[in-house]
Amino acid sequence: MKLLLIFLILLGVSCKTDKHDEVALKLLTVEKTQSIDVPSLEILNYAGLEPYLSKEDSLTYVVNFWATWCAPCVKELPHFEKLNNQYKNQNVEVLLVSLDFPSQYDKKLKPFIEKHQLKSKILVLDDVDQNSWIPKVDSNWDGAIPVTLIYNKRKRQFYDRTFDYAELENELKQFIN
Repeated sequence: MKLLLIFLILLGVSCKTDKHDEVALKLLTVEKTQSIDVPSLEILNYAGLEPYLSKEDSLTYVVNFWATWCAPCVKELPHFEKLNNQYKNQNVEVLLVSLDFPSQYDKKLKPFIEKHQLKSKILVLDDVDQNSWIPKVDSNWDGAIPVTLIYNKRKRQFYDRTFDYAELENELKQFIN
């Protein structure tokens, strides 16, 4: 129980910091011309998420772990959305794995998705056994976010960093070319 409490405290502060965080919030400010439907959130424990991290079909997957409370995560979300839009017809699927707290789904996560008109598939990881699943995602992951996994049946790469669009696209091109 004590370990869980420590993790929850660390999770709340384990977001990589960036001195341009104010820009992050401005990047996602969207003028709403009409209301959009919030896609239903697929809430999963790690056993439910794991198949999304190891598919061996014809697609290349870009999996980003993020949260609404993480400014660097929010800053890079437009790049993942742009990548999803640009490559959706080229056998690429972007998956956004939210690590938001369950108590915040209705009050924070769903309004965030609607406000920023996120179109990528959104999975919500609700599994308190992070000591078990973090190293299964990647043995080098320290639990801080944002992190990204890009993989297909031929190659797999874990990125413990933030991206701008050009960097993200360059990494993706190594998988699809």
